[in-house]
Amino acid sequence: MKDATDLLAALHSKQMSSVKLMAETLAGIEAINPTVNAIVGMRPVDDIMADANAADATAPKGPLHGLPMAIKDLAETKGIRTTFGSPIWANNMPTADCLMVQRIVAAGAIIIGKTNTPEYGLGSHSYNPVYGVTRNPYDTTVSAGGSSGGAAVALATGMLALADGSDMMGSLRNPAAWNNVYGFRPSYGLVPDDPIGDTFLHQLSTNGPMARSIRDLVLLLQVIGVPDPRLPHSVAPFEPLPDATDLKGLTIGSVGDWGGYYPMDPEVLQLCENGLDKMRALGATVKPFTPPIAPGQLWHAWITLRSWAIAAKMAPLYHDPKTRDLLKPEMIWEIERGLAMSAIEVHEASVTRSSWFAAFAGQTDVDVMALPSAQIFPFNADLHWPDTVMGRNMDTYHRWMEVVVPASLTGLPTLNVPVGFGAAGLPMGMQLIGRRGSDAGILQIGQVYHDATDWPRHHPPKIKG
Repeated sequence: MKDATDLLAALHSKQMSSVKLMAETLAGIEAINPTVNAIVGMRPVDDIMADANAADATAPKGPLHGLPMAIKDLAETKGIRTTFGSPIWANNMPTADCLMVQRIVAAGAIIIGKTNTPEYGLGSHSYNPVYGVTRNPYDTTVSAGGSSGGAAVALATGMLALADGSDMMGSLRNPAAWNNVYGFRPSYGLVPDDPIGDTFLHQLSTNGPMARSIRDLVLLLQVIGVPDPRLPHSVAPFEPLPDATDLKGLTIGSVGDWGGYYPMDPEVLQLCENGLDKMRALGATVKPFTPPIAPGQLWHAWITLRSWAIAAKMAPLYHDPKTRDLLKPEMIWEIERGLAMSAIEVHEASVTRSSWFAAFAGQTDVDVMALPSAQIFPFNADLHWPDTVMGRNMDTYHRWMEVVVPASLTGLPTLNVPVGFGAAGLPMGMQLIGRRGSDAGILQIGQVYHDATDWPRHHPPKIKG
């Protein structure tokens, strides 16, 4: 499977036409997608092919000119049904693209449809009442993860070469880990969101790139990682660093299961240790690291700020009886928690967030933290979420993904790198977490690791049911 960079080079040199690439893309989707249900809301084929013909007939618009892409179904796309996985919006046809999609379209990509997601992106399992369940191509009986599950599966199977995703609680990392691809959560503010409503308070969620190679992550991040002067937290445009040949001088702090705090499959820990061994071989120093804060404090701050943010956005649907009845139980739980919170509770949670940010920013012993991207392997796709992990009961629908919170809470740049497969043949990944603003450095580390491993290319899925 060629990555997006190679495909775009072939398009630019006229070794391949956009029409040919699009025809091959649509044929692949027709053959594969019915088994995994990753790409949804497809545009009419005639319209897609007309766009491909137009791309061949015009000068390149930008770095993605002629490349097929499908947009996660949480991002509004002009003239393409955008449902957010909810029956409330089952027939929603936006009249304009969101800011991120505007940039992707301006760069020349051809949007063919959407990628599946959980309802409103809640939960790391991509199923909803509009489009159904997205299934893992390494075993279609288990989850593809979420909320960028459709994007991850489309990449893993070669249906797409490049994809967008979004991440509040691991949604660029968990599905990437479970599908043997890369997912990058940028520093908060690097990829701006639409300047609508409040743009100061809520800093938990961000858009970002997913791909089968690091250079493709860089490619998309250069398109979408551009500041917008209307947003207060925008930062300088993303600029990649030159490629490196080794990891000498890098110190990685391995958090593991945080001294037993996180219930975690031992096989997950071993695969991550194998990945760290590869980084040692590439010159990095790897040592055990216990972050200077209690993980339970992070969790309490997280669920407070998350429920507050969700309630602030979704309360109108809750207060309307017609739409409240169509909300999933997890959404109602989040909204009711958020509405019941006092200003002091939110403030105290943000103080914890601030303390954690300062503690890691001031840490001199390690450059990067390493944590598993998930605590367990993909679970039965017929479940809503796992209620136990290694014998411990999960007290919320998302507690089983607690391992992603240290990065999400403070908007730290985090790359999921594949680390191999468990005994059941299912993939796993590891988070590499840097300080705010170290996006280019984290991706440079990822490139060195990718050059030495290239898990996505060497171990593509052979779809089985």
